[in-house]
Amino acid sequence: MEPTSGTPSPMPPALPAGGRQTSALAIASLVTGVLSWVVAPVVASLVAVVCGHLARAEIRREPGRLEGDGLAVAGLILGYANLATAALALLVAVVFFGGLLGLGALGAGWA
Repeated sequence: MEPTSGTPSPMPPALPAGGRQTSALAIASLVTGVLSWVVAPVVASLVAVVCGHLARAEIRREPGRLEGDGLAVAGLILGYANLATAALALLVAVVFFGGLLGLGALGAGWA
C-alpha cells in the first residue's frame, strides 16, 4: 500500500515459474534458419533473419524477463549463410549460362 493514498501499489510483472522465458521470436528464427536449408531456401532465410533481429532487440529491451539470444544468433547465422549461398549460386549460374550464350554466339557467327 502506498502511504499517502491507501491504495495498493501496482505489482511488478510476475516472472515465469522457471525464471526467464525464451523469446518466441528467437525460437522462430532458429527453426526457420534450419528450414531454410531443407525446405524453402530464400523465403525461410529471410524470415530467419528478420525474426533474429527482432528477437535480439526484444531480448535487449527486457533482459530480466527474456532469454534466447544464442538461438536468435544461430538463426541469423543460418539465414545469412543461406542467403549468401543462394546469391553465390545465382552469380555462378549467370556467369556460366552467360558464358554458354557467348560461346553459342561466337559459334553461330553472331559476334
